[in-house]
Amino acid sequence: MSTVPAEIDVAIAGSGATGLAAALTAAEGRASVAVFEKQRALGGTSNFFRGTFAVESEMQRERFIDYSCDDAFRNIMEYSHWRANAPVVRAIVDESAATIAWLKDQGVAFTGQMNTMPGAPSTYHVVEGTGEAVVKALVTQAKSKGVQIFPGTPVLTLSKQGGRIAGVVVDGGGHEVEVPAHAVVIATGGYANNREWLKKFTGYDLDGNLFAWGNTGKMGDGIRMAWEAGAAEDGVEALEMLRVGPVGPEFAMGGNDVEVVALQPDLWVTVRGERFCDESVALCDTNSGNANARLRSDGFTYSLFDESIVERVIERGIDRSLGLMFLPGYRPANVKKEIQAALAGGTKEVFVAESLEELACLIEIDPAILRATVDRYNDCCAKGHDRLFVKNPKFLRPLLGPRYYAVKVRTAFLGTMGGIRINQNMEVLDKTNAVIPGLYAGGFDAGGMYGDSYPITVSPGLSSAFALNSGRIAGRCALDYLGRAAGRS
Repeated sequence: MSTVPAEIDVAIAGSGATGLAAALTAAEGRASVAVFEKQRALGGTSNFFRGTFAVESEMQRERFIDYSCDDAFRNIMEYSHWRANAPVVRAIVDESAATIAWLKDQGVAFTGQMNTMPGAPSTYHVVEGTGEAVVKALVTQAKSKGVQIFPGTPVLTLSKQGGRIAGVVVDGGGHEVEVPAHAVVIATGGYANNREWLKKFTGYDLDGNLFAWGNTGKMGDGIRMAWEAGAAEDGVEALEMLRVGPVGPEFAMGGNDVEVVALQPDLWVTVRGERFCDESVALCDTNSGNANARLRSDGFTYSLFDESIVERVIERGIDRSLGLMFLPGYRPANVKKEIQAALAGGTKEVFVAESLEELACLIEIDPAILRATVDRYNDCCAKGHDRLFVKNPKFLRPLLGPRYYAVKVRTAFLGTMGGIRINQNMEVLDKTNAVIPGLYAGGFDAGGMYGDSYPITVSPGLSSAFALNSGRIAGRCALDYLGRAAGRS
């Protein structure tokens, strides 16, 4: 590990969007800053986001989008049934437009695209080059302002003195090194890979009935350290849910035509062969993930479709997008080839049969139950009315054969959404709601931004925005804290 200064103003645990935004903001205020990252590579999952939420940005004004900060605040709070922390939500929403302008100043470019979610407000500012471009820009700017970045150097614990944060203890290559600091920002990205915590706080079994999508090494280090320092819990049980599938080495993660077809709003059934929701919730990751998650004891559900549906999406394109790679209208031309390759490899994720009864036997469902489910569904399609779940008639497409498909689909999540209680200044609070002086948190380590679900239908891009904006606010408030401390000394 490179030599750390004998005294530093701000220490930051984590080099994702939260940590880098905090580091650069503090450095812009002439603070001495060090960023400690557990992984060898910088950025973590922030490298993969495609866009970020903002309201009243210059890009929106140029497009005559009049969705306001008041609108966004009200919708986020009502979506959470006011379980979210209102002052925190207001702070993030109000900061969001300035953060887009700030990112542009750092060299981040945006495509001009504003939304990919049907019916959602146009808040999603799509980045050129994904989050990786944001990480590179922030790292470059931070280093130019003197920020020292230490990859492969995890923070182990926090130091306190007289009730105040006094620094961090890091792993200096097999031995502990104490780094004195006046302020610390926790930005380690949540606990998505901690199977013990997931079981304890959510009841799910990681890699059993729940899969962490795109997360590596997220063990809740920052949350643990904050709790050890006296921080209160907040929102630790919340997950950013979605429905994914199939899984396995025979399928490219997040980029295969089998998944594209399987996640369309056709017929979804449980392992007993029964429908369980209005499949048009497919258009919203949160809703489809929540619907699937109710069947946690089963471990997975099935998406069913037939040859006519396959031919339809190849000819006319898909209804439900899968990120920016597979937008509505995308034609999954390789789906049959991918299915055949998977079958040749002995997959247990995809099943094909020439009759519904044969398919039922392959997926170990009572043929009579599956036949009854499909017959009732086809009757709804013929009448143009889903008398069970009131599915939009435009998505009522019958399964008539001659070939039938079943794909296993699982519940996954993009991150944990809480852990540490904070206020609108991103200051960490103890169990009495008193501020722990010098300690800040943001991003997936912090609670308060969400209720029990990610509000994608009212604020697309909010998770990356919470990371970026909480980092900027934390960095700015740390500067204020340093100034007050200097005035007292």
